[in-house]
Amino acid sequence: MSVSVHSKFTKDPDDSSRDAEDALDSEREEQHIAVGALPTPPVDRIGHLHRGLSARQVQMIAIAGTIGTGLFLGTGKSLAQGGPASMLICYAIVGFIVYVTLLLLGEMATQYPVAGSFTAYSTRFFSPSYGFALSWNYWFNDAVSVASDLTAAQLVLQFWNVNNSWIVSLVFWVFLVGVNATQVKAYGELEYWLSSLKVATIVVFIILGIVVNAGGNTSHEYIGGKYWHIPGAPFVGGFGGFARVFVTASFAYGGTESLGVTAGETKNPSRNMPRVVKFVFWRILLFYILSILLIGLNVPWDYPGLSNKSTTTSPFTIVFKEAGSTVAASFMNTVILTSVLSAGNHALFAGTRIMYGLSASAQAPRFLSRTTRQGVPLFALLVTSSISILCFGSSFVGSGQLWSWLQNIVGVSNQIAWLSIGLASWRFRTAWKRQGRPLEEMKYRASWTWPWGPYFVVVTVSVLILVQGWSSIFPEFTAVDFVSFYIELPIMLAMSLAWLLFKGRRVPQLNESTVALTGEQSDSKGRIGRFFDIVDTETVNLRIDEYKEDPKDLADESIRAKRLSGSAGWLWRIYYLIA
Repeated sequence: MSVSVHSKFTKDPDDSSRDAEDALDSEREEQHIAVGALPTPPVDRIGHLHRGLSARQVQMIAIAGTIGTGLFLGTGKSLAQGGPASMLICYAIVGFIVYVTLLLLGEMATQYPVAGSFTAYSTRFFSPSYGFALSWNYWFNDAVSVASDLTAAQLVLQFWNVNNSWIVSLVFWVFLVGVNATQVKAYGELEYWLSSLKVATIVVFIILGIVVNAGGNTSHEYIGGKYWHIPGAPFVGGFGGFARVFVTASFAYGGTESLGVTAGETKNPSRNMPRVVKFVFWRILLFYILSILLIGLNVPWDYPGLSNKSTTTSPFTIVFKEAGSTVAASFMNTVILTSVLSAGNHALFAGTRIMYGLSASAQAPRFLSRTTRQGVPLFALLVTSSISILCFGSSFVGSGQLWSWLQNIVGVSNQIAWLSIGLASWRFRTAWKRQGRPLEEMKYRASWTWPWGPYFVVVTVSVLILVQGWSSIFPEFTAVDFVSFYIELPIMLAMSLAWLLFKGRRVPQLNESTVALTGEQSDSKGRIGRFFDIVDTETVNLRIDEYKEDPKDLADESIRAKRLSGSAGWLWRIYYLIA
């Protein structure tokens, strides 16, 4: 398979306006970079990203990014460390926080559907230096997530006593890179069907879990709430165990925020993004809470091999096993293996797009933003996938232990992403009001979260970040666990300061148009402050990058309206609700 990579040295004979567009891009980019802001990576042009994801695929991408190893395997760790009550309470709390966060992100992603999503919003509305650190942090989060998912695959394979399971991880890695190297539609379609399988399996699990609890198990006895009253339950490990579950819950819910990353490649984003935001998370929250409740009822927290340094067993597989069918348990384990593949596919896609945004914003080497003719940033894909080599370190420390550390790192990184969405939303809303723009001009507004939404997210997520590492300090300090919980905080701070030190430089002149474009202010010497670059909400331009519907969008909406108003409209409503 030959791959053609766009370069500024290669002309496309079929596009006569290419040179003029590239020149305009370069001029706008230089103007942005001169004042420390970020340009918006373009889409839907040869040599750039393509809007090839449908609403059907975007909804399933959001589900696939959340219902994965965190739910199928992470719940085993949560149950073993915190008990059934801690797990249910923590997942419910984090679920509500993430839902509000998703609404805040939906407002910005609908108004400005750009590649980079919330990392670009943090730069534009909050602080360029913070946005720089956040972008690299989230890219690392996605890259490590791929390694975490490939490590999880090795844990899943232990159910069948597979030797040299790292070979399967290698095969998965090659497959994921191959799919992501073709075109965005291939990625979207793979995610759609893998996610559909996971959703169907969870529905079956919920039904089976109720049956098992009611007496349809190998012991033929009613379980009820028996496992909530065994020694150590329902709160295992006291406050330390309770706090520790927050990070595994954050790992499990992580990925929901990346639906904003898909905004730059979504068809008709001003209509489709609100639909995704309104419906997707309710489905996810429903699946999570019911599944976790049934896991806590049907699986004891001290089940042998549930979670330790060498192995982690999925509670889903245990419940299927309790139903008395080894075949059903193997099927469940196979589904979990496909979910690992789906989660890795999702993380690799998101990490690649973040790297593309970094490169297009002059925060990473320029060659990383070059794309194939199919709109795939191939070099960014290869760099992101290279981090996955971490998964092969399992042979030194054990798959269970390595996965636990990677899970902590990714969980905290997810929380930093949610915190950043809250900060960006706070500044975006402030700018909208200060500049006198009517709320009716917003393409989507989560009215019930005004004005408390951003403050709620910032405060609650900050508390989660600080308290979840309690068990690594008390009653005994564990250095490795402590580092996995908190290492990203000083790294974020160091990268922000580095950006201020090296990018805070003299600007020749800041005319009115440049100030309006970026929202930056200079001092009397014409220099951006080196230690203070909070964006001015009164001058940041709210008009740039607002999405304007094109004829294709109107045609799609017309087709949808005709379907819903026709004789089979009720069938189409069911289809749109499910698909």
